[in-house]
Amino acid sequence: MNIIAKNQSIFDIAADIKVIAIKKDEDVSTPALAQANSLLQGALEKRMTATKFKGNAGKTLIFSSTKTNEHIIIAGVGKGTAENFRSLAGSILALQAKLGAIRIAIDPRTEHAIKPLTEGLLLANYNYTTFKKPKETLELQEVALITQEESAQSTITTTQQINEGITKTRDLVNAPANIVKPVTLADEAQDIAARSNGLIRAHIYDRAQCERMGMGSYLSVAAGSDEPPYFIHLVYTPTDNPKKKIALVGKGITFDSGGLSLKPSSSMETMKCDMAGAATVIGTFATLASLKPSVEVHGIIAATENMPNGKATRPGDIVTAANGKTIEILNTDAEGRLTLADAIDFAAKQNVDEIIDLATLTGASMVGLGEEITTLMSNEPTFAQALLKAGADAGEKLWEMPLEQNYMKLLDSQIADLRNIATVRYGGAITAGLFLSAFVPEGQTWAHMDIAGPAFAGRGYTSYLGKGATGFGVRTLVEYLTT
Repeated sequence: MNIIAKNQSIFDIAADIKVIAIKKDEDVSTPALAQANSLLQGALEKRMTATKFKGNAGKTLIFSSTKTNEHIIIAGVGKGTAENFRSLAGSILALQAKLGAIRIAIDPRTEHAIKPLTEGLLLANYNYTTFKKPKETLELQEVALITQEESAQSTITTTQQINEGITKTRDLVNAPANIVKPVTLADEAQDIAARSNGLIRAHIYDRAQCERMGMGSYLSVAAGSDEPPYFIHLVYTPTDNPKKKIALVGKGITFDSGGLSLKPSSSMETMKCDMAGAATVIGTFATLASLKPSVEVHGIIAATENMPNGKATRPGDIVTAANGKTIEILNTDAEGRLTLADAIDFAAKQNVDEIIDLATLTGASMVGLGEEITTLMSNEPTFAQALLKAGADAGEKLWEMPLEQNYMKLLDSQIADLRNIATVRYGGAITAGLFLSAFVPEGQTWAHMDIAGPAFAGRGYTSYLGKGATGFGVRTLVEYLTT
C-alpha cells in the first residue's frame, strides 16, 4: 500500500473510492461538498436531509456508480479529532475489499489530519499471516491523501518509520512461545544494533553473567525453564551530546505458565503475550536509527520463561535481588515484578535521568481501567504529566493511579524485606507498582506502565486495531523521546 500526499482536488484524482470528510453540522454549501453534490446531481443534499446526516463521527453516506465502479463516500468525523481520523482510515480499509477498490483518495479537509490518517491506514492494514494463509482479497495499491501541507509527505514517511517499529512489536507478541523464546529477543536486539549504522549497541548477558551480577530475583523465575534466560541491554547514542538519558525497561516473559503456582489452562492460552513490554522496547529501538532523537536511550529486558520443572522456585522461597533486598515469593505467578526488580536496578546503575518500565503486569489493572487503558504510576508528578501528554498526543490511553505509600505495608514479610504479593486481594495494580518502587533508588525518576489490557486485544478495540497484538506503547514512547 503506497500512501502519497497530493495537493489537488479529489475530483481530479483517479481513484475507485473517493472519501470526503465532513465535520459535525456541516452542510453542502462548503466547496468540496457542493462540488460532490453537483456531480451527484443533488443526491447528496437529498440523502443528508432524508437521513438527517449531521457529520457525526463514524457515520457515512456511500454513492456508487455501477457503470464505472467508482464510489464517493461522505464520512462524518465529528469534531475532526486525530482519533476520528484514525477511525475513519480503519473504516475505509474495511470497505476497500468489499467494494473491490485498488485506489483510494481521502480529502480530510482539515489541517494536521495526515499523521492520524496514515497511522490508521497502516495499523488497520496489519495482518499476522506467518502460520495461516491469508484470505485472497483485492490488494490496495495506493491511497492519496489530499492536503496543502508542504510537510505532508515527510509526515507520512516518519509515520511509516514509526509503524515499522509497531509492526515489529506486533509480530513478536503475536508469534507463539515455541517461536519467540528468550534467545529470540536477544537475536532481535542484536539485529537492530547491526542495522543501525553504529547508533545502537547490544549487550547480551547469559545466566552465568547474571549470577555474577547478583540477579537472584530475575533468575528465580528462570529456574524452572529449560530455555536459557538472556538479559538484554540496548544503547542508542545520538550523534550530538544527548539532552538526557532515558531507560526503557520491558517485561520479557516469553511464556508464563504461572510456575508452580500453575495457571488454569484457559488463562495460559494467550500467555505468549507476556513479553509485550519487551517487544515494545524492541519495537521502539527499531525506529531510533531512522528518527535520531537527541536523547540517549537504554533498552533493558530480563528475558525468560516461567515454567514449573523440578528446579522451579517454590512458594515460600526467599531470593536476593541485585540491590541486596530479600524477597519472600509466595506466588510464583507474580513473576514479572521479580524480573523487573533486577532490570530496574540495572537501569538505575546506568546513571540515567529517567526510567520507564512497561509490563503486562496485573489483571488488576484491567479490573480498574478496562482493557484499553494503561495504568501509569510515577514517583515524580511532572514526569507522569509528560508521559500522559505523550500518550494523548500519540493516541494511546494512559491514566495515572497513585503509589499509595500506606499500602506498602501490605507487602511486609515476617522473614524477608518484602513479599512478592500483597496480603489482601484489593489494589493489586497499586501494590505491584509499589513492589517495583522498592527497587528504584532514592532520587531516581521512574514511571511504571501496566499495559496488560491494551497490549493484546481479545476483541477488536477500534476500527484500526483488531484482535491480537496492538503494538501499544511504541507511539507513546516515540512521542516522548522525540519531543
